Amino acid sequence: MKIYTNSNSAFPSQVVPDAEKASWEYGSQVASAIETEWFDQGRTNGNRYLTSWNNFHSLRLYARGEQPTQKYKDELSINGDLSYLNLDWKPVPVISKFVNIVVNGISQKEFDIKAFSQDPESVKKRTNYATAIAEDMFAREQIALAQQTLGIDASQSNIPPPLLPETKEELELHMQLSYKQSIEIAEEEAISTTLAKNRWELTKRRINEDLVVCGIACAKTNFNKSNGVTIDYVDPAHVIYSYTEDPNFEDIYYVGEVKSITIPELKKQFPQISEEELEKIQKMPGNRQYITGWGNYDANTVQILYFEYKTYMNQVFKLKQTDNGLEKVIQKTDEFNPPPADTYDRVSRSIEVLYSGAKVLGTNTMLKWELAENMTRPASDSTKVEMNYALCAPRMYKGRIESLVSKITGFADMIQITHLKMQQVLSRMVPDGVFLDMDGLAEVDLGNGTNYNPAEALNMYFQTGSIVGRSLTQDGELNRGKVPIQELTSSASGAKLQSLIQTYNYYLQMIRDVTGLNEARDGSIQDKDSLVGIAKMAANQSNIATKHINQASLYLALRICENISLKIADVLSFPLTKNALIESISLYNAQTLGEISNLNLHDFGIYLELEPDEEERAQLEQNIQIALKNNGIDLEDAIDIRQIKNLKLANQLLKQKRKKKIKRDQAQQKQMIDAQAQANAKASEAAAMAEVQKNQAMTESKVQVEQAKSQFEIQRMQTELTVKQQLMAQEFEYQKQLAQIKLGVESEKEKEIEDRKDKRVKLQGTQQSQLINQRQNDSAPVDFEGTDSSQLGTFGLQNMMPPS
Repeated sequence: MKIYTNSNSAFPSQVVPDAEKASWEYGSQVASAIETEWFDQGRTNGNRYLTSWNNFHSLRLYARGEQPTQKYKDELSINGDLSYLNLDWKPVPVISKFVNIVVNGISQKEFDIKAFSQDPESVKKRTNYATAIAEDMFAREQIALAQQTLGIDASQSNIPPPLLPETKEELELHMQLSYKQSIEIAEEEAISTTLAKNRWELTKRRINEDLVVCGIACAKTNFNKSNGVTIDYVDPAHVIYSYTEDPNFEDIYYVGEVKSITIPELKKQFPQISEEELEKIQKMPGNRQYITGWGNYDANTVQILYFEYKTYMNQVFKLKQTDNGLEKVIQKTDEFNPPPADTYDRVSRSIEVLYSGAKVLGTNTMLKWELAENMTRPASDSTKVEMNYALCAPRMYKGRIESLVSKITGFADMIQITHLKMQQVLSRMVPDGVFLDMDGLAEVDLGNGTNYNPAEALNMYFQTGSIVGRSLTQDGELNRGKVPIQELTSSASGAKLQSLIQTYNYYLQMIRDVTGLNEARDGSIQDKDSLVGIAKMAANQSNIATKHINQASLYLALRICENISLKIADVLSFPLTKNALIESISLYNAQTLGEISNLNLHDFGIYLELEPDEEERAQLEQNIQIALKNNGIDLEDAIDIRQIKNLKLANQLLKQKRKKKIKRDQAQQKQMIDAQAQANAKASEAAAMAEVQKNQAMTESKVQVEQAKSQFEIQRMQTELTVKQQLMAQEFEYQKQLAQIKLGVESEKEKEIEDRKDKRVKLQGTQQSQLINQRQNDSAPVDFEGTDSSQLGTFGLQNMMPPS
């Protein structure tokens, strides 16, 4: 088959039928065009592949501190003669330090893989959830009332009332932080599992090193039925691609790589090769002019060119109307072009496709040319196809690639030459000596009969620093050797060495200025008086200077994750790879297993959530500490905020937590005021009640006291009455007795009176009788006063006393 080619290009025409594009001859023409573009001029004249390989190889040697030393020997030799130089030609590995700083700094940047489902079903589910929350927010009071009165949970989102957002901003933040569909979790775990299985961390470090050293990095994602999705590192020195000016290589139409494989590996990969073809390939394993002088070449290997070629395909369908009024679609080839008819029509569209090919370099042996299986197509646009290779060269201009190392190799050469010059100066430096004047010593007499000998003079000079001399000779003439020992100063090697050290530091500073890796970044000793803030600012500025390398690394990681996400559907199409994926994911989260089978029905947007750097983390921590110090947030809120890697969302959550804390504090303060007021009212009421109760108690006490007094008075009166009655009775008895006594006394008295009257009458009668007798007898007068009282009987005063 004759393949039509454009006169301005070696590539075959793409405006041909699909059957011609799928032909072996078409693929051979594509492979030959690629080989011509990259390997046409041979090794001696230099070709695109060899130039690129030599450039990257040289940069890698500089990055390792192993660059060739012949240029330095040519610089210091005289007509190629190095016999008078005894120097250490080993290069100073100054560039490797800066490479390690940048590579290790990029490798420390951690990120989380996030999947966002954007298919209509997931969007509808997310929208319904947000709508349910919004309805609960609007009917918050009614839901609370129903729960309180009826015991029914009328919420649509099933979110507890304390956790329910209150504003639109809180709702948006809740959807970003708290809402995650199970299908998204399953997708994230599938990508993470694939990366872990392919040891992505090791591949990522090699990619970062290529970005720093070579200025370009490449990785390849592929799918096979035995291993599933694979991620392979691709050496940029072996990559071939169509001309582009895009740093992300979005517009290339072919890409590939050169691999050196053995004959058994070749037979394993391409079992359709016959023994005769293998023998032919073994006799001529590629064109040796492509590989001679490329280092340790293994003659038992074959150089194979693997490539992908992007073109388009016409999808043609026959749209037929059935007798029932329905439409039936039948797929046809692009050559299907029927005449117009009423019962059917021709419908077509053009889609991008990839062809995979392989060829033995330097021969016409084509190993593979076929329409690629399991092509990666975005769900948003199924007419597009993604290359399996992901490339990035952040500093590309007009196809020329610049790297961090390529900008400083000249300064590294000058540092190495300065280092060699310093060795040369050091090798020629001699110590300071002394001049000894023998004639001057001969004129000196030590006074002990001996002359001043050289050995003794040197000993005295080196030990004491003093010398003995004479200004005049023994003949009295002027002695020109009066100072017999004089110090000799060597050449100005010290000044030369100092100048070389300044030159060394100058070129080292030039490397820092060109790369942006200042002293704060490379760990050099800082001035003791420099402020910590200034050092952090300098380190931050240095990070900004190499930010494009970090962004390129993240871009490649994102491209790899996107390709993995798109190839998950291929994984789920085969039982072996599907079971392997399910078994690996079950180690992380068994709940997502039910969603695995539906991953291919969804469309995901993949993005990387970066961890904040030290400066951003310090700013966030400062805000957290200020909020904690001012009692703006609680410790639990601070812990939640620190867990968020997205700095913007973390600050938004901090503001939300602070606002809620203010509202909560105000509500608590109001509750405290109300509680205090209620407590005061209750206290006043209690005080009033206590006062009433006190008064009542006092009244009752007084009443009781009065009652007691009354009772006591009554009892006293009763007692007094009783006593009085008893006294009255006793008095009555006494009175009665007294009356009786008185009566008795009166009776006795009256009796006594009567008796005395009787006695007196008797005495009077006696006396009258005596008187009569006296008169009769005319006796002496009778003295009645002297009459003995005994004559009165026994009556005395005691008889007048009342009876006892």
